[in-house]
Amino acid sequence: MTVRSARRRWLPLWLLLMSAGCWALDTTVLPDPVLQARYLGLTHELRCMQCQNESIADSPVDLAADLRAQVREQLLAGKSDDEVRAWMAARYGDFILFRPRYSWRNAWLWGAPAALLLLGAVVSWRIVSRRTRLLAQDQEALDEDLRA
Repeated sequence: MTVRSARRRWLPLWLLLMSAGCWALDTTVLPDPVLQARYLGLTHELRCMQCQNESIADSPVDLAADLRAQVREQLLAGKSDDEVRAWMAARYGDFILFRPRYSWRNAWLWGAPAALLLLGAVVSWRIVSRRTRLLAQDQEALDEDLRA
């Protein structure tokens, strides 16, 4: 086998692999540019339930394709963005939303960072104030002072 025949054998595979990045995941085109923009916005706001860290626009799995089809159908039926989000959240839970709605059920998610920051500030203040009091009460000479 010559080098030339080996290259010919592997050339189709190489071309296939190099062109893989050009393949689009979602080629959906809606008839109205406004609907298309809404579709793109919604599909980037909804989380793929299988991948869990990708939007349904970026996910190649079948579930994401089904969810994109649902979004397309609902937009073509005249539903608003909020209605589509509400339908998806009712069916899959608030986890599907990359930006979850504020509700009493998930209020701790929104309040926890502020509460932890406040707790950290209180603990830091107490540690510093106690050490300051200990330093003021300390009358012992330092080892360097005793050597001199």
